Parts: sequence; C-alpha cells; structure tokens
Amino acid sequence: MIGVIDYGAGNLCSVRNALDALGVRSATVDTKSGIEAADALILPGVGEFGSAMKELSARGLCAVLKSAAEAGVPLLGICLGMQMLFEESEESPGVRGLALLPGRSARFSDKYGLKIPHMGWNSITPLKESRLLKGISAGSYMYFVHSYYVRCGRREDAAAGASYGDDFDAAAERGTVFGCQFHPEKSGSEGFLILKNFIEIAEGKR
Repeated sequence: MIGVIDYGAGNLCSVRNALDALGVRSATVDTKSGIEAADALILPGVGEFGSAMKELSARGLCAVLKSAAEAGVPLLGICLGMQMLFEESEESPGVRGLALLPGRSARFSDKYGLKIPHMGWNSITPLKESRLLKGISAGSYMYFVHSYYVRCGRREDAAAGASYGDDFDAAAERGTVFGCQFHPEKSGSEGFLILKNFIEIAEGKR
C-alpha cells in the first residue's frame, strides 16, 4: 500500500486518482501508525513552505517520516513536498525542512521578466542514471506550478534539471528518497511512467 500523506496542504485527489489509474492500492495517511503501515510514501504539496512544515510538525509526522525514510521506505516528494525533503526554503526563513537531503529552495528571480509562479509545461533533462526517471528522455515535458525551486546541496543528488530563467533541479534522488518539482500525476504518459517506476521501486522490482 502506498500512503499519500495528508497534512492539510497536499494535492491528494489527483495523486490518488493517478495511482488508481495505475491499479495501485493507496490510502490517505495522517497518523504515525498510518505512515508505519505503508510500503511506500508520497508527500504531495501545494502552498507555503513554513505553513506546511508547521502543520506536518503539529500532526507529529516529521519524526516518523524521517524514521521511515532512514529505514529505506521509498518516499517521493512532489512540488512543495520535494522542497520539504530539504533543509530550508527562502520562502520561510528560519523554518527547518525534513533535512533528508542537503540543499534549500530559492525564489525565481524577477530579472528575466518571466511570470512567477512558473506554471505550465517545461522540458526536463535527466542528469544521471535514475531509477525514478528510467525511460524518461532529455526534452521530456512535465507540468510545473511553483515560485520556489530546489538547489541540491550535493550535485550527485540532482536527478534532472530544468530552466525558467534560472536553472534549477527538477528532480532529486538519493537511495530511496526521491523528489519531483513537477507534478507527475498531471504530466501525461511520461509522468505516469515516473509514478510506475516509483511503484516498482516500492515493490522491489528496481
């Protein structure tokens, strides 16, 4: 069972609908026991970094999430959920992320004259051999909605890059911790392939 984490700021329905379409059993989880019962976890997210981390903490989910990830339970962060896997965000100074991966989020620069948030389809470029992005070619288009983006603290953690004025890390991967700044559940057949790859990782096939 894949647990889709509910902390009051997640895009739960579209993620679960995508998993249903792939024939995968999932459940919305918002307790320690629910997280511990899952074979893999998805941390979706929309909204503001500080508020999301505050709510995750208020529900007592930070420690159990970190313990699960450190024990090797596959964890996929999507959009804000990816940013929360890292240490901090320029959006909410002084607020600590889950710190499962080193790095931080920064806001897109206004100097390029581009509309912020970055919203719509943009191409990505895989940066390394990746279990999550297996079968995804350079130039594949994914759907983004975000004003802040991750800068991985270790370049080897960056699984894919993209550009919107600023170059940024569009996906991250280390061990069984994965992140997508884009929304795979809204990115057509290639996004569904990424979700399928994650499911196969959870099933021990990758």
